Amino acid sequence: MESLAPSDDREPRFHAPPVPLTADGRPRRVGVEVEFIGLPVRAAVDVLAAAFGGLVREEDAHAWHLEASAIGDLTVELDVQHVHPHRAQQHSLPRLSPPVSARLGAALSPFVPRELITAPLRLDALHLADRAVDVLRRAGARGRGITPFGALGLHFNIALPALGPHSLVRLLKAFLVLEPQLREEIYSDVVARLFAPPAYPPAYVEKVLAPDYWPDAETLAEDYLADNPTRRRSLDLLPLLLHRDPEGIAPRLTDKVSKREVLHYRLPLAWVGEPGWSIAADWKRWVGVERLAADLAKLDAACRRALAGSPLLATGP
Repeated sequence: MESLAPSDDREPRFHAPPVPLTADGRPRRVGVEVEFIGLPVRAAVDVLAAAFGGLVREEDAHAWHLEASAIGDLTVELDVQHVHPHRAQQHSLPRLSPPVSARLGAALSPFVPRELITAPLRLDALHLADRAVDVLRRAGARGRGITPFGALGLHFNIALPALGPHSLVRLLKAFLVLEPQLREEIYSDVVARLFAPPAYPPAYVEKVLAPDYWPDAETLAEDYLADNPTRRRSLDLLPLLLHRDPEGIAPRLTDKVSKREVLHYRLPLAWVGEPGWSIAADWKRWVGVERLAADLAKLDAACRRALAGSPLLATGP
């Protein structure tokens, strides 16, 4: 088994957010999702097991789990719902039998990405997601942001530093202030911008950045759903809102959404096939959002400048 100890001279630096603990004093965690092509699902799980140990378990022909590994629990699956027959359906089509879903998955495999999904990692273990990506790349996983059939995604599922609406609104305000600059940095060419999630509607941005916008949880959810009834936002709050009020939120959703008490930060460009690629740069951008949110005076000034059309603050530390 390869060594998992970080190497200070080679590991990308994973910046720490200003609030590393949850409200109850536990270390915050981040789940990572990375899409790739080329390497079959079962082969991907096998090379991860060889590198990190653990027990391989089959869910279906196109979803495999690695449990109790040195990185924790992992899943590798084909990223299409219809080929996973044992899961709860979030669509109206007839359920496929395992043999039929297996054949469908085999037919789709040349076109549909595979997805590596980690269990929530401690912040000081995020470098292990890079190690897993490197293992996959060396075994034949490919992908450089965009394929002929779409983008390859990188998603962070981020535990909140506190659960109240005030904490969430601060993070949302900070993200909306910085989102124009983030989009310029992440989607640096015209082709990449074609796959960017749509920006928040300008009227919603103006509402949230207003100095007196500090709603309660119910109003925050109502306002968000009114202007953002889709998961196609860079900072997708639907999993969190659904977790907090499943009966009130679920009937109003048209997209497939899994309830999770996390912030779902979605980036459409993963570069698994690029030697040396790291998730650290995108994580650093998110930490810049949290640092702005943690400084209320700086955040208020940034919101006022954004509303007035002034240049936005930098995301760097």
